[in-house]
Amino acid sequence: MRVIRSLAALAALALPVLAAQIPRPANPISVPLPDGKVLTLDSFKGKVLVLEFMLTTCPACQKASVALSGVYSELHPKGMEALGVAINPMANMLIPEYIQKFGTKFPIGFKEDQEEVKAFLQHPVIQILRVPQLVFIDRKGVIRAQHGGATDPDFFNNEDGVIKMEVEKLLAEGGAPPPKTASAVKTAAKKK
Repeated sequence: MRVIRSLAALAALALPVLAAQIPRPANPISVPLPDGKVLTLDSFKGKVLVLEFMLTTCPACQKASVALSGVYSELHPKGMEALGVAINPMANMLIPEYIQKFGTKFPIGFKEDQEEVKAFLQHPVIQILRVPQLVFIDRKGVIRAQHGGATDPDFFNNEDGVIKMEVEKLLAEGGAPPPKTASAVKTAAKKK
């Protein structure tokens, strides 16, 4: 009985560590694209940004990318941006085929540093990172929501609806109006 109580106490102490703090400022992160360009979160300032951390080989990630593309097509003109971040080995070589196969409308880059990704997500280093992870960042660069992995069945049974609801909520808050003709990718390309 004493062992069970001790284990329960340890589990209770560990639970707060497992949940990412929301809201929180989005740490700087740079995402290389397969064509050599590099996008940073600063290039999306003033926009509502959805980051999808994924594996190109993951069926749940593929499904989330398709859902995100649909919402992106609808809400991009209102100030939404999206960026995929593939974290599997050799992702930079797999991304072009992934974009073609799943018809993603937003850019997808890659990150090889798993520790940097876990730090950005506030994910415990000792816990397996389940994907996809979707991060919703407001116009001011604050992470306002985060959904991820198979542990979030409410999200993964209704990706389109949840993504759209989260983005519309952030768009309704206003902020700097987005330019109507240029996306963050075009802006980042012009800076080079």
